[in-house]
Amino acid sequence: MQSSILRQLVRPWCSRVSSSNRTTLVRHFASDKPPNRTALYEFHQQQGGKLVDFAGYWLPVQYSDQSIIKSHLYTREYGSIFDVSHMLQTYLRGKDVISCFESICTADIKGLRNGTGTLTVFTNTSGGILDDLIVNRVADDVLYVVSNASRKDVDMANISEAVASFKAKGKDVAVEFLSSDDQSLLAVQGPNAVTTLQKLCTKDLSRLYFMNTITDTIAGVDGCRITRCGYTGEDGVEVSIPSAKATHIATALLDPSIGKLKLAGLGARDSLRVEAGLCLYGNDIDESTTPVEANLLWLVAKARRAENNFPGSDKINSQIKNGVTRRRVGFKMDTGAAPARQHVEIYNNEQQKVGEITSGCPSPCLQQNIAIGYIREEYKKPGTEISLKVRDKHYHSTVSKMPFVATHYYQAPK
Repeated sequence: MQSSILRQLVRPWCSRVSSSNRTTLVRHFASDKPPNRTALYEFHQQQGGKLVDFAGYWLPVQYSDQSIIKSHLYTREYGSIFDVSHMLQTYLRGKDVISCFESICTADIKGLRNGTGTLTVFTNTSGGILDDLIVNRVADDVLYVVSNASRKDVDMANISEAVASFKAKGKDVAVEFLSSDDQSLLAVQGPNAVTTLQKLCTKDLSRLYFMNTITDTIAGVDGCRITRCGYTGEDGVEVSIPSAKATHIATALLDPSIGKLKLAGLGARDSLRVEAGLCLYGNDIDESTTPVEANLLWLVAKARRAENNFPGSDKINSQIKNGVTRRRVGFKMDTGAAPARQHVEIYNNEQQKVGEITSGCPSPCLQQNIAIGYIREEYKKPGTEISLKVRDKHYHSTVSKMPFVATHYYQAPK
């Protein structure tokens, strides 16, 4: 069973290219432009990483010491380190920075306490999602933002335009886009993630709750930013570190004398996020998808709905009031069914097409195939029976609540 799941997890990712000193896996949608290298490129090779071109960067899809499924399960049981330095890290500063950033996203940043953050979305004038991102209110006049590498150019243009518009009005705001050459990002995820990191830090991380951010010294390296968040559904952090010290910190985190962390790649990261019911931009959300349709209405803060002053707010408020025709939901497939990937069609019992899958994979934890997709509004209720057409064959499935696997975010006590 495990070998079958492993083949299914690897198949959608890449084709194999061999050389004398390494195995490189090339992502099918990679562009002709040579991929960038993160600061851990050589470290990944030394550790047996099988590299793929993902969002314009060489990143490991898995490591030679364990399969994707074993890496997935190890993350859930102990903890793993993911190189996510391809993500865009941005600082915005100035006394008008909050109103500037709120002009392009749906978050109530004014309502955040300093040192806390939230997931949000950039929207276009039609209410479509330009990107999903995390914005942290570091101080009244400082924001720290992490957004998707695949949307880097779009995000930089969107932010730069907002900053230029505010500065033209005499407002105080400036933007700094961090380069992966200078600043790296590691996601440390799993039950042992924070307890292991704690042994390398100077501050008490027990009071660093989900979506809280601080700066601290890690393994003797000053000025590291630690944000309690992640993309796996597990407790964990993302740590922003100087690229010159990335190998030093990664090596320290892997020290078996302080914990049981292992390196993990994109393959496990993808299956983990699907089990957690989380979106991948370009698959589950895009510029034609609104937060209401994507079942992400919670990202549109109530205060912002009332203000009705972010891009596409009229469309989104209208959908909140009048409803939508489709909705993002989860699906569980029967035992023995083929896995459903992006673009697989969804049918009702009368063999009418009622939706389409956007992400799917075998679930290592549930030992069955799961998927995420959009279905007509009248079929969104959990337990609704439908069929998925995979390679001209229909497989029975049911609409499921998400996340598929319970999440373990480290929440502040109520």
